[in-house]
Amino acid sequence: MSIRLLPPDLVNRIAAGEVVERPASAVKELVENALDAGARRIDVAVKEAGKSLIVITDDGGGMNRDELSLAVDRHATSKLPTDDLVHIRSLGFRGEALPSIGAVSRVTITSRTENAESAWEIRVEGGRKSDPQPAAHPAGTRIEVRDLFYATPARLKFLKSQRAELAHISDTINRLAMANPDVGFTLRDGSRTILQFLPGQGNLFESRLDRLGAILGREFRDNALAIDATRECARLTGYAGLPTLNRATSTHQFLFVNGRPVRDKLLYGAVRGAYADVLASDRHPLLALFLDLSPEDVDVNVHPAKTEVRFRDAGVIRGLIVGALKHALAEAGHRASTSVGIGLLGHAQDGQTPSKPGFGHYGTGRPGAHFRPSPGLRETALDYHAPLANFDVPPSARSDAPASDAADDSDLPDYPLGVARGQVHKTYVIAQTRDGVVIVDQHAAHERLVHERIRAALADGPIQSQGLLIPEVVELDESAANRIAERADELRELGLVVESFGHGAVVVRETPALLGETDVQALIRDLSDDLAEFEEAATLKDRLSQVCATMACHGSVRAGRALNSAEMNALLREMEATPLSGQCSHGRPTYVELKLTDIEKLFGRR
Repeated sequence: MSIRLLPPDLVNRIAAGEVVERPASAVKELVENALDAGARRIDVAVKEAGKSLIVITDDGGGMNRDELSLAVDRHATSKLPTDDLVHIRSLGFRGEALPSIGAVSRVTITSRTENAESAWEIRVEGGRKSDPQPAAHPAGTRIEVRDLFYATPARLKFLKSQRAELAHISDTINRLAMANPDVGFTLRDGSRTILQFLPGQGNLFESRLDRLGAILGREFRDNALAIDATRECARLTGYAGLPTLNRATSTHQFLFVNGRPVRDKLLYGAVRGAYADVLASDRHPLLALFLDLSPEDVDVNVHPAKTEVRFRDAGVIRGLIVGALKHALAEAGHRASTSVGIGLLGHAQDGQTPSKPGFGHYGTGRPGAHFRPSPGLRETALDYHAPLANFDVPPSARSDAPASDAADDSDLPDYPLGVARGQVHKTYVIAQTRDGVVIVDQHAAHERLVHERIRAALADGPIQSQGLLIPEVVELDESAANRIAERADELRELGLVVESFGHGAVVVRETPALLGETDVQALIRDLSDDLAEFEEAATLKDRLSQVCATMACHGSVRAGRALNSAEMNALLREMEATPLSGQCSHGRPTYVELKLTDIEKLFGRR
């Protein structure tokens, strides 16, 4: 078969297939162009979910006659002032969006610069452009895309329903609106307004939180933790939700690199690692993180749709994300999301029992439940399972907590979790605050406290390892074995001693003592998979964390144990002083707070 050059129109259609996957892809490219042009208001109107019509109007810088003619040619762009492909400081740069869209649809572009006497209009149909003509239009640009994919009808067959395609467009606008809180966005489908965001007011953090609240809901706004951290030349800002505000999927996690919305396995893995100690593995936090770093430290020219990036030093970025999130969670102290109490009240008013809570995980399979601690390990851990301070001290001997039967509520100390008033069903501690009531799950709360003690003990020194009586050889493919051998020093710090054992094999001589009896073959294979995907030995760290959670669960105050007043108050005080005590080791809330106004509403007093 002889080699031939493809005709230009076919080349354009192939390029369009890479850039314009669906109507939402065209919307993304065109809105990003408007943002790069300095627009402060962007209006998007679609019909039939963008299949028949997409109209995008902005108040950006606009284009003159010559620029308009060049804009629809392949590889023409205003985003690269030089030939440098490293210092990319715009959202779009490939120069293929407009000609690619024009190759598979009918496009009309009308644009006017601020000081021009008139606007100019150009048409592109199936890759063929017309000469620019004078037109009437205010400063800015209006792009009209009709009959998307009419030139490639096969692509239409693979589009989803109108509702699904419209959801993709809405998600695209939401992501761009999060990254640009100072810009107003509107999305209309026919005569119906789907999204409308006004330009933000105030500083960046205030306007960003307002925008995130408008998109993710008031629940997120009320339970979001501010993130602002710097490492080397990278800065991470944004907001992350409390662990008790979580979802079953990661669809509510939004990540941005230099203002560009991305989906990156490294970043998602870092989020998972940061929440590993406070959230069950099948639950996902809500967050929006914005990473800003020097353009030469990130490659944005990886994917035609510009949704993937590659970092020069992935370890620094992952460490920044994990460290910033863990610091914010620790700073939150004992906070639990307000959605816990609000959800309880909602179910109570409806007369329903929540079968599938929106927080934590109430299944029987606890993380780490399948690990068997080594002989003597539980006895060693008993030092960290000692009763809480002041458990046996009578209330009259304590200066920091009055007796629970204080007669005058005005004398209540201003403790965040209040003063214990009693225990019900030998499981739940009822405490009174100055403006409400707190209900504490005594087992879940003490489990978190014990977990933190064990983790602190582990942090005080290297992880102890135990030698195998007979070293175990694990056979892998050569690349997997090399990944394990290259990280031998890092694994040794975690208590796992491995060595290369010829081609495609490693020998394991010692394993972490905390793991007890473990499946060495499965452990090494899982570690190799983690190293391939996340470039970090996450599995071993996760397993150690899960073992801590299991030990804490077995060593904490059990449900069904009667507590006296001093014990209950001691539990509340230690919760207030312990980071992450708003949720147990498995992600469930340790307490529910009901404000007095909420209780009054429940009984019809308000």
